Amino acid sequence: MTEKLPGFLLILVSLVGSFATFTAVQRFFAPRKEDRSPIGDISDMEGKEISAFAKLEGSKNFWDKMDLFFARNLGFEKKLEETYMLLGRPANTDPLKMLHLKLMAGALLPTMFYALSQSPFCLLFAPLGFMLPDGVMYSGRIRRRQEDIIHNFPTFVDLAALMIESGLDYMTAFDRIVKIAPVKTGLEIEIERTINEVQLGYSRRDALRRLALRTGLQEVRSFTGLIVQSDELGTSLVELLRNYSADMRFRRLNKAEKLAAQASTKMLIPLFIFIFPTVFILMLSPMIMDLVTGGAMPF
Repeated sequence: MTEKLPGFLLILVSLVGSFATFTAVQRFFAPRKEDRSPIGDISDMEGKEISAFAKLEGSKNFWDKMDLFFARNLGFEKKLEETYMLLGRPANTDPLKMLHLKLMAGALLPTMFYALSQSPFCLLFAPLGFMLPDGVMYSGRIRRRQEDIIHNFPTFVDLAALMIESGLDYMTAFDRIVKIAPVKTGLEIEIERTINEVQLGYSRRDALRRLALRTGLQEVRSFTGLIVQSDELGTSLVELLRNYSADMRFRRLNKAEKLAAQASTKMLIPLFIFIFPTVFILMLSPMIMDLVTGGAMPF
């Protein structure tokens, strides 16, 4: 009986994994109808956004219930919402599709290894499958987006300080910078989204806080904190922004110098792996060949 227990357990997990995979595939490719009521629009304007999983509560659809079950019981709800926000809320995906992709990876990865090895220990690869999309797809996209945002951020802060000094309100200055930008990078897109949120009814403080959350960058968080502090204390925002811009450039220079100093150390790895063995082979191969073929040549 104890010998058959791993087999029964494997069959049970395979059935659950197959059902989860079928659910994920069916929901991943099924078009989702947007059902937004006027009440939902008003709540969004008040800053009370409803998450994609909260909208599934109370639904009588069986597949909606399965999505909510997996999101809540596997602890993916908050993580997927944060990842989707840091991705910039792209139109080609949403937290539900991200959940379906994780479920498919979590079910298919151990199944693939089991087909190759026929070992029940392949079930241990299921958590790795759940984490695979985060490392392969989402982390790189988030990092590239953050690099795109921070690249022109010091210039944006300088332009904002210059326009505010000329007498403009900081939101008006942000709007002018976005409009005169020849190409809208990730930074301009996020600033434009913040301006639109203020026009829709968000308070400026909440809109700036949401800007910092969407980017996930400490620099942007400090920038919004300076603006909120200036509003509360009545201090000069121009001097704060100029000092902050100079500090960002100084830190970027220090980071570049640190990377340059680390370059020589990092070059030792390919030298030891590729260059030195080749040189030693070229130097020692004639001596080794002489020893193999009959010893060193007599004088």
